[in-house]
Amino acid sequence: MAKKPADSTVLHGHRVISGSELRANFVDEDATEEHPARLRRRILHGVVLVVLVGLIVAAIVVALAIMNGQIKVPTSERSKAPVSLCPTAVYDYTPPEKINLNVYNSTSKPGLARSVANEFAARKFIVGAVGNTTTSYRGVALVVSGAAGQSAAFSVQRNLPGSDYVQDSRTDPSVDVILTGDFKELVKPELVDQTPGQLSCPREDRRIVDESTIPVNPEATPAAPAATPPAP
Repeated sequence: MAKKPADSTVLHGHRVISGSELRANFVDEDATEEHPARLRRRILHGVVLVVLVGLIVAAIVVALAIMNGQIKVPTSERSKAPVSLCPTAVYDYTPPEKINLNVYNSTSKPGLARSVANEFAARKFIVGAVGNTTTSYRGVALVVSGAAGQSAAFSVQRNLPGSDYVQDSRTDPSVDVILTGDFKELVKPELVDQTPGQLSCPREDRRIVDESTIPVNPEATPAAPAATPPAP
C-alpha cells in the first residue's frame, strides 16, 4: 500500500500559515493610508489648518492697517446731541411780588447789578442780595434756581430775554440773576409776555459736546484788590 504524501501545511501536528494567508490578515500600511475614512480625516485637518493660518494672517494685516491709520476704528465720543438739561414743564407767570430775587454782576461794568436790581424792584420783585460774582458762562445772563423756584425763574426770564436757565441744589424758591457780557437791558414792562411757557436754555443750541454743569457761584463775591470795592 502506497504511503500518503506528507501534508505541507502541517508540521508536527500544527497548521502552518502561508504567506498569502498572513498578508490577508494584516492590512498593508500603504493600503491603510488610502482608506477612505483616514483620507477624509486628513483632508479635514488640512482645511482646518489652512483656515487657522488664514485667520492669523488676516489679523496681522488688520492690526498693521490700524497702526498705520489705513483703517479707522470707531471710538466712543461724547454725544454731539446731548440729552437736554432744560426742564420741560410748562409754567404759569408768577406775580413779581411773590418772587425773591438776587442780582449779581459778572461783567466789568461797575454798578450794573445795582441798576438792574432797581429795575426789578420797580416791577415789584422782592430784591435781596446785590453784588459781584464770577462765572465762565458767555451770554446774556444766567437765571439760577432750585427745583422749587422754577416757576419764579420762568417769570424772571420773561423779563430778561436771552437769559439761560440753570438749576442748582437749593431747596428754597429764590432766584439768582447773574448778568454776563452780552447783557443789554430788560424787556420793557409793558412788553413782558405773561402767557404760560417753558424755561429757556439757549446754551444747549450752541454747545457741541455735553456740558453737565456751568460754573455758578453767586454766593461768593470776590474781594476787590483796591481799597474801594467796585460798585455792584
